[in-house]
Amino acid sequence: MADFNSVCVYCGSSNRVDPRFLDTADRFGKAVAARGLRMVYGGGNVGLMGASARAAHDNGAEVVGVIPRFLTHIEQPHPSIRTEVVETMHERKRRLFEYSDAFVVLPGGIGTLEEIVETLSWRRLNLHTKPCVFVDLAFWQGFFGLIEGTIEAGFTPPEFRNAYMAVETPEEALEAIERALAETAAA
Repeated sequence: MADFNSVCVYCGSSNRVDPRFLDTADRFGKAVAARGLRMVYGGGNVGLMGASARAAHDNGAEVVGVIPRFLTHIEQPHPSIRTEVVETMHERKRRLFEYSDAFVVLPGGIGTLEEIVETLSWRRLNLHTKPCVFVDLAFWQGFFGLIEGTIEAGFTPPEFRNAYMAVETPEEALEAIERALAETAAA
């Protein structure tokens, strides 16, 4: 199997969400720690981003945050988590990508969408083959419908459906990544 040491999480930074989303983020952080993986994330200590990072950190995982300077006063990095401060959102996304072997997408808003759409676009352009997994099928149904619409309209090839996976739970996300990497290594 290809090396799987580091997973990036894209997720929301709002604390004003249904507690079940925060619970999902907490479970994801714990699952990352239980597998001995490093978590890479957007560097904030708020919302699902903060919940997942704190859970991973508190359970022994190495956690690396990357945050643009202008967001440090808004998203307030955790004082005990290693956080790199960069100048731009583009630099943040580049480092998140470089530091990660795979991507997990928890519920989030426009920023989360922006991050995963760019990652999927790079996948579509064959710039990488890193696994991308969405967690919470019901939450992401509208996004999946949009992707299907672009396929049906001929803008996206049907094989793009293989560029990502979707599961219900954080634990299933890590299992899906391990399976995808094992299949890639066996091919």
